Amino acid sequence: MTSPITFSKYHALGNDYIVLTPDKFGQKLTAELIRLVCHRHYGVGSDGILYGPFDDPHCDFGLRIYNPDGSEAEKSGNGLRIFARYLHDRGLIGDRRPVNIATAGGAVEARIEQDGRIVTVAMGQVSFDSRKIPVAGPVREVINEIIEVKGQTLEYCAATIGNPHCVILRPEVSADEARRWGPLIEADPRFPNRTNVQFMQILDRSNIAIEIWERGAGYTLASGSSSSAAAAVAHRLSLCDREITVHMPGGRIEIAISPEFGISMTGGVTRVATGTIDPEALAELKRVAEK
Repeated sequence: MTSPITFSKYHALGNDYIVLTPDKFGQKLTAELIRLVCHRHYGVGSDGILYGPFDDPHCDFGLRIYNPDGSEAEKSGNGLRIFARYLHDRGLIGDRRPVNIATAGGAVEARIEQDGRIVTVAMGQVSFDSRKIPVAGPVREVINEIIEVKGQTLEYCAATIGNPHCVILRPEVSADEARRWGPLIEADPRFPNRTNVQFMQILDRSNIAIEIWERGAGYTLASGSSSSAAAAVAHRLSLCDREITVHMPGGRIEIAISPEFGISMTGGVTRVATGTIDPEALAELKRVAEK
């Protein structure tokens, strides 16, 4: 690793991503490099990396999304909003013009508003089908099932919107619960691809609060796909209507749910920085990783 790495950094309600572009990158993007760049103390620090844009035969742009542990994520709602803002900042798309983005979890449509500060993404359709999520066991909708965590019995629903989610209904939610139980549920063997975890509190028919443990990233201030999955579960359980505001420590996301459980997600994006990572830092990061 001898060349500087040019990057852009954004956050969506405190969920931060680094954007690396193939046309400016000039070296192989490895799991080790992803972990080093995302490191909170020795790197730039982020909840993941957005790698794109690249050509896609079916969409306007292609995108790959990586977790800070080096694994690849199928989809990220906040990441997609950030990526759309990045495309806008580069002059590749304009306000209010829909743009199609290909991800490993399926194609989405994004629309920029307010000069990129607000982005709406059509996230796709939520499914509760155990085969699609996936969840081990017989074929079924995974609704109101039981999971045991450290002697605690919790009720959960599972869903996918291109990536897996486990939504746990609680009378109240807290960061402490998410940090304590999240990593155990993420790695539970019933989830063969691991899972994102949301602890959800119903506030009223139009509002929910969630705390999030994100697969491959850990405790997270906000998540677009988590908001989408949790809102869909709240509506599927007849606890909320079709338009839901999701409250998270990092801020709020607006979710609209179609009769077929198609999800439209709207939320803010903030540009943080652009710059380069120096080869000296990369060499030091490599030594830290090898210890």
